[in-house]
Amino acid sequence: MRITATKTRFCHQTWQLEAQIQLVQHNTEATYLVTDMTPFHPVSHIWPDHPADKGRLKASGATFEVIDCQVGAIELSTGELYVGTVIPVKRDAEGWVFVVVHVLSPTEAIKVGESILLEVDKEYQLSLSRGHSAGHLAFLALNKVLSEGYWRKDADRKDAHGNYDFNSYAQETSFVTPDKCLDTYRLGKTLRKRGLNSADMLSDLKSIEQQVNVLLADWLKRDVVITMDCHGEHLTDSRYWMCDLGEGKIAVIPCGGTHASHLSEFGSIQVQLLEIDAQIVEMHTNVTR
Repeated sequence: MRITATKTRFCHQTWQLEAQIQLVQHNTEATYLVTDMTPFHPVSHIWPDHPADKGRLKASGATFEVIDCQVGAIELSTGELYVGTVIPVKRDAEGWVFVVVHVLSPTEAIKVGESILLEVDKEYQLSLSRGHSAGHLAFLALNKVLSEGYWRKDADRKDAHGNYDFNSYAQETSFVTPDKCLDTYRLGKTLRKRGLNSADMLSDLKSIEQQVNVLLADWLKRDVVITMDCHGEHLTDSRYWMCDLGEGKIAVIPCGGTHASHLSEFGSIQVQLLEIDAQIVEMHTNVTR
């Protein structure tokens, strides 16, 4: 059977679809399943900020839990599947296709060529989508607040609103969980050289937190959609988060995750900024519905 790159539907508010099995691979711990299309979002092997979707599939009258979902790459000349961090090539490498790998408990009951029904856990995906979109809104708000007095010289990087991009410079990790996002920032020597008054930021952290939360509350009053601009239907095609927050420019952020579709999906977004030590700040973003 000819194997093609997975067509993705996780940015299309699609939680169930029929698909054809293109590849099944077994090991002692799991069965890997690749289909021609999927509504499941896999965890990225490069920047694993957004967890894999949960859900199930139905085949031949039986139901199987999808216990994980990962990115895979298949070498077309050999049919060899590489999963997650062992993928040896970059996206769009010649002779390779990137796929979504549905991970099941070991089973011999599913065969290549079968048509199956894939069903994402909708509520779980929506909770991750809210958490991820809230993280974007929070860092845009933080960037804006810090741009108003905490940089002593012009920064080369600007965010989608034209503010100094503290998030891009300082972010070390970002992790999405249901209705939450945790970002970790490092305020090191390099960032100070670029112009951030990090000592002032730390001393004013609670005031900054309050200003960020006021700005988020103002943004959430807007009757505005959040859209995903997908430049293709495959896993490796670029996708962009877009929202008009009334800042003069529409916010456009490259992002491969799933997201809320409207600001009305948030009752509130509250940020807490925590000084872990002299160089590390955490931003905890929490959603209420």
